[in-house]
Amino acid sequence: MRPTRRAVLAAGLATALTTLRPAHAASDLQPHASYWFPDALLSWNPHSDPDLPFNRATVPLAPRFTPPPPTPTAHADRARISALVSFAPTSGNPSQGSPTADHYALTHWAYLDELVFWGGSAGEGLILAPTAPVIDAAHRNGVPVLGTVFLPPTAYGGRLRWTRDLLRRGTDGGFPVADKLLTVAREYGFDGWFLNAETGGGDAALAADMRDFVAFLRERGRPLRVTWYDAMAVSGDIAWQNELNEHNAPFFRAADSMFLNFGWNRPGLVSSAGLARGLGRDPYELWAGVDVEARGWDTRVDWEALLPPDGPPLTSVGFYRPEWTWKAAPAGERAPAAFHRRDDRFWSGAAPDPARPAPGPGTWRPPAAFVADRSTLTSLPFATTFNTGHGLAWYERGRRTSTAAWNHLGLQDRLPGRRWVIRTDGDRPDVGFDFADAWRGGSSLLVTGTGTAAPATTELYSARLPLTTATVVELAHRTDPGSGAVRVELAVALAEEQPYPFTYVPVATLPAGDGTGWTTAAVPLEALLRGRSAATVYALGIRLAAPDGGPVRWRLGELAVHDGTPPAPRPPTAPVVTASSTAADGTAALRLAWGPPAPRRGAGRPRHYEVHQVLPGGERRFLGGTCGHAYYVPVLSRTAGEPATRLEVRAVDELYTASAPAPVTFHW
Repeated sequence: MRPTRRAVLAAGLATALTTLRPAHAASDLQPHASYWFPDALLSWNPHSDPDLPFNRATVPLAPRFTPPPPTPTAHADRARISALVSFAPTSGNPSQGSPTADHYALTHWAYLDELVFWGGSAGEGLILAPTAPVIDAAHRNGVPVLGTVFLPPTAYGGRLRWTRDLLRRGTDGGFPVADKLLTVAREYGFDGWFLNAETGGGDAALAADMRDFVAFLRERGRPLRVTWYDAMAVSGDIAWQNELNEHNAPFFRAADSMFLNFGWNRPGLVSSAGLARGLGRDPYELWAGVDVEARGWDTRVDWEALLPPDGPPLTSVGFYRPEWTWKAAPAGERAPAAFHRRDDRFWSGAAPDPARPAPGPGTWRPPAAFVADRSTLTSLPFATTFNTGHGLAWYERGRRTSTAAWNHLGLQDRLPGRRWVIRTDGDRPDVGFDFADAWRGGSSLLVTGTGTAAPATTELYSARLPLTTATVVELAHRTDPGSGAVRVELAVALAEEQPYPFTYVPVATLPAGDGTGWTTAAVPLEALLRGRSAATVYALGIRLAAPDGGPVRWRLGELAVHDGTPPAPRPPTAPVVTASSTAADGTAALRLAWGPPAPRRGAGRPRHYEVHQVLPGGERRFLGGTCGHAYYVPVLSRTAGEPATRLEVRAVDELYTASAPAPVTFHW
């Protein structure tokens, strides 16, 4: 590869990621993502780490399935996608979100098979653990998350000593740093490590140690996974191969998968796939690197080499820095709704429509064009409020309970995987996430159109949900000011075919929008059984029509499916302020902790927890939420000189039913 590109992973960090900041002081209450140098990691102890409760993920990795794809060019169970994503700089990355909506709120989990929490630098640290919000959001959608071990090129500050520190053997012949890496992954709740060794100056003996280290990490860590980046060769040199060959195959054999450098070509991919098969491995365990950091969907990619028109993809695909859709957004397109439109274009195509995603040869091929989406909707209850994990305010049952901007991916809902498959004989409406109003969280689904009489069906979820005589679908929806009347029907498919054979169930006809607020509806599905005792729901959607003509502005705030409302969870146990500090402006920062609720018969495990401030008069102000048992409140405002402020922590279940409050008092 050309010298200007061969260290692109390191160059990306040095020029676009790393903001050198001093490590946070012990007196700083703000918890951050963890990062280490190899020797420092050896001294890390989970029992003495005050930030660990804020960095520990709690959502288990959800099982998922692959429904029939909406386009024949999308291959099920073949090519997959890995993404190396930098959500923030290595240092100073808050553990529990932050008070801004300007954040890379990744939502297209349906196309990902692996997420690498990318970072590390010579000036900060080389080993980076993912934050809990990212892990929890990914796991809710069935996506494993890997931390990063980055040994930078000497041109970017790399020192061969760090490689030797990583590979130092213990008295038993093992690798103490590898054992620590496994402890970190298990304590934090993520799924493995991405190893990127780019520091030059090594020899064949060092490369053999690295191969043994990778094998040790993989075998000792199962079911944790290890992905190797194509940089170090068996000679010990840093020699990017851009293919699988004899110079890097030993590392591939030792790891679960390998990320091929970006200079691949068709002959190299053909030989790589063949060599992988000869080693008894799946060629889709190779990720062909595609660097989209600088140009996004304008990146020049030899798609015909990777995705031959006469057969399946040759390997899987590895995207480097797809957060380009956020970081490179021009002025006016960084706001949340505009960002999601850009992100939909990257993943679904310019339409955007996964049923027709590929515009033609030589242009951008969105993942929806060649990878089948996947879903985790297999059990009840299921609910979504179309909350994307960031917002300009916070809403509860249509009422704004905080005017502060926020981000926290752990609060993100399971969102529609196919954005947006729409069927209509009339004009196609515009569908997207909107942040001007919400039923719950920070966003809702907004459908706008010209309002012709022809109905339009928007597919929302592929599923394998049980349907019984007790199954009910609940919606919270509204028409916005300026909308004509809207006839709303629920679209339900009871067969797993493409296109989905929908049956339409009437919900309501909402009057012309006058801004009066939200309407809730409960729709029983028993009639769809037609005398059977049970069936399976394979897809859910919405069909809208404007019976009187006129424009449509219809908003969906909640969609829930259940066989009866379970009892509310019990409140969290014994919340306490573990640390606090008061600023010169009279506000306070707090660290809170609590225990899980006591079990209640019939109640599910909490989905997440929410923290509120109780104002004089009894109103509640939303302060934040998390899936774990510790939360950092960056700013608590004192009200009317009160000597003490009451806080409340609630457990929230999968249907967004909140527990009774568990109170805690902060004394000023």
